[in-house]
This record gives sequence, C-alpha cells and structure tokens, in this order.
Amino acid sequence: MSILPVNNPQKTMHTVSPSPVTETKIIMSDPTALGVFGLAMVTFVAASAKMGWTSGTVYLIPWALFLGSIAQIWASTIDFKKNNYFGAIVLGAYGLFWIAVAMHWSISLGWLGPVGDKADPKQLGVACIGYFIFSLFVMVAALEANKVFFAILVLINVLLPSLALSIFGVNTPLFSGLAAYSELGISLLGFYCAGAVFLNSYFGRTLLPLGKPFGIIRKGPLKLVTPAETAQPAAAAKK
Repeated sequence: MSILPVNNPQKTMHTVSPSPVTETKIIMSDPTALGVFGLAMVTFVAASAKMGWTSGTVYLIPWALFLGSIAQIWASTIDFKKNNYFGAIVLGAYGLFWIAVAMHWSISLGWLGPVGDKADPKQLGVACIGYFIFSLFVMVAALEANKVFFAILVLINVLLPSLALSIFGVNTPLFSGLAAYSELGISLLGFYCAGAVFLNSYFGRTLLPLGKPFGIIRKGPLKLVTPAETAQPAAAAKK
C-alpha cells in the first residue's frame, strides 16, 4: 500500500519586497533676471522714440515681441512652476501687454491689411487705463517685495495714465514728456534690478542691494487650493 502526499489546503503566502522608488526632482533657476531684463530692454528702446532719439515704431516691434513679450512670458511660466506667485502673475501680465502693443503697431502700419477709418487708436489708451488699474494692485504687493520693484511699479503707474491721456489728446506735450521720462526711468531701474538679481543669485550673496520690503503690510501664509477644494463650491451650487 502506497502512501500519497496530502496537499495542504492553505496556500503559502509569499512576501514580495517592494522595488526601490527613485524620485527625480527638477530644479529650475530663478528666471527673474531674464524677465526684468526683457522689460528693461523694450522700455529702453521704446523710450528712445518718445525722447526723440529715434523715430518710428517699425523697428520697435521685434524688441516688443522677443524681449517685452517672450522673455517675460517664459519667465512667468517658470515662476508658476516654482510657485513664485508675484513673478508669475506680474511678468505674465506685462508680457501679454507687449504682445498686444506689438500687434497694435503692426495693424497701424498696415501689415495685416489696410485699416481705413475703421480703427480707433484711442482704444490703446483705454487699454493703458485698464493696465494702470491692475498695476495699482501690483504696486501694493511690490511694497513687500523690495524697494527697486516698488520704484519700477511707481514709474509704471506714471507711464500708463500719461500714455492714455496723451493718446486721448489731453495736454499732449505734458503727458508725452511724462511718459517718455517715466519709461526711461523704468528701463534704467530694470537694468539695475536684472543685474542685481543675476549677480546676487550667481554669487549666492548680496552684491547689489534691492532694498528690503517696507514691512507695512503683513503677509500671511500662502494657502494652496487643491482641485478638490475648487470643486466643492461648484458641487454645492448644483444642489
């Protein structure tokens, strides 16, 4: 009589060790110097026309597109990834502004076809008023960034209404002059700011000071809103 092996009804559990997980973190450099340099360059070239050093807008368009627009918008996208809220919003907003200005100049030159009597150039003045309103809010935030940023925003808030009023034909000699000198001041401060951010970041210490925040408005902790929290009000509204 042979004895057959009896199978164990209970299955044997095998422990599988988890494979190691490798996390890759992409570190991106601070794009502020490039974005501010783009603003400084385009305002410097544009101010040369307002000051009477150069004439026309044809050769301003490349600087508006590549330095005023692309450089600032690219820096804005990097700041979004780095969660730099101030730089992301401000550089992105002013980069879009220069795209619109370049398009305005192109249309006025007839590059997209004859304009005729259908165009009203005062609409650019209305746009400047809109950006002036937005820039007032940015100037408040710049109080707690640094003093150079704040000074640039003060000059921007001189430039934009001055441009608008000169376009509307209100005391054109006065407001054209204010626009010219404020834009030149923006460019010079922008060059200093871009150079300071570049050198301070490269050497890892302060070589050129930007000025400490004014400390007037207390900043609270930044709360990141998750997609689930965003969907809650919409779900509640449907009930």
